[in-house]
Amino acid sequence: MDKASRALAQPVPPSLSDSYRARADRSGVPHTTLHHRARGRRSIEEKAQSQQYLAPYEEDALVRFLLQLSDLGQPVRIKYIRFLAFCVTRQRSEADRPLKPPGKNWTRGFEKRHPETQARRVKALDWSRHEKNTYWKITHWFEVIGRVLKDPAISKENVYNMDETGVMLSMLGTVKVLVGKDDMRDYRGARVKRTLVTAIECISGDGRYLDPMIIWPAATHRSNWTTFPTPGWQYACSETGYTDSYISLQWLQRIFDPATKERARGKPRVLICDGFGTHETVEVLEFCFANNILLCRLPSHTSHKLQPCDVAVFSPLKAAYREQVERLERGGVNTIGKEHFTSLYSPAREKAFTSKNIIAGFAASGLFPFNPDRVLRSMPKPLAELTISKADEVNVEACRENEVPQTPVTPVTLVLSTRQANETCRDTCTS
Repeated sequence: MDKASRALAQPVPPSLSDSYRARADRSGVPHTTLHHRARGRRSIEEKAQSQQYLAPYEEDALVRFLLQLSDLGQPVRIKYIRFLAFCVTRQRSEADRPLKPPGKNWTRGFEKRHPETQARRVKALDWSRHEKNTYWKITHWFEVIGRVLKDPAISKENVYNMDETGVMLSMLGTVKVLVGKDDMRDYRGARVKRTLVTAIECISGDGRYLDPMIIWPAATHRSNWTTFPTPGWQYACSETGYTDSYISLQWLQRIFDPATKERARGKPRVLICDGFGTHETVEVLEFCFANNILLCRLPSHTSHKLQPCDVAVFSPLKAAYREQVERLERGGVNTIGKEHFTSLYSPAREKAFTSKNIIAGFAASGLFPFNPDRVLRSMPKPLAELTISKADEVNVEACRENEVPQTPVTPVTLVLSTRQANETCRDTCTS
């Protein structure tokens, strides 16, 4: 609503005049403008709306999406916003769709029309320095994800966690064996084939799991690698055996969306994943925006604490896979290749991806039930948060003269020792 419309909508006390000139004197808007607005003439802003690339309701939806991603620690790069706007127009009828994204200067006008947003240049920070803020990163994560989960439109069954896990074909672990009393060997011979196959897995907050996508370390897929029946599984190839931006988009389109869309019934779906760059491409963001998928990126280097897949599912999965490898080798198979993988991985999944393990993973990561202390109590607080009681200071003062210097063993004694050293240095310099 522009200034003239607000002036006309303002209630007038009976003691004041209700004429256009009186309203103009009180509001500072010319009386001719008030007269024209009262007769239905549109403002300059309203006239310009019909010429804008996006309609007002479309821009509002895009702003909400961008602010959600920013709040979740995944702000969208400025150059991607034009393509997201183009994605919004695909929801229109074919006759009303533009043929190309808006111009390069469209983003500047978009920012001016929405003062709740701002462009900011983000500096790169070395991981070793960034790691020192882990406690605060996790605290902020729970603040943000807590607001998301409180939304009445989001239910437990529509919250998912996606993660990749690498599986070595000949994965063998440590085992307990019976040997002679004088035998000191702590290793065993094994045929190790260091071929890594990646599996993209996804679990839900109510204990379900989706079909996986298997990524072969090869240029092309061979039919003899999938002779074991695995209905619903999807396959992809990558030179390195790891996921990339194209495979991430294929997983969304071929597995996640078809398996979860009907159950969601138009409600938002929350997808929690790590912060790898393959999940942040403009194609992935466009697909999530068009299909009401809220992408929640975990803070860096916290997946071992916050990711349900890592916390409670992948460890029993690897153990079950090792058991399958042991069983196959005992049967006389000398070398395990890609053609054996699906027959080994499928029963291992059935054993590890139980409803009990999945629900335990979401509970241990503090999501369902929502309990941040479940994770934070195992995290060391920064030294700035440690407080020294009066009793600690009295005990240190009493033992200062007779105490033999030793290495501090706790953060509290470290702070006290530092304080004592500073006081001693200051006394020496004064004397």
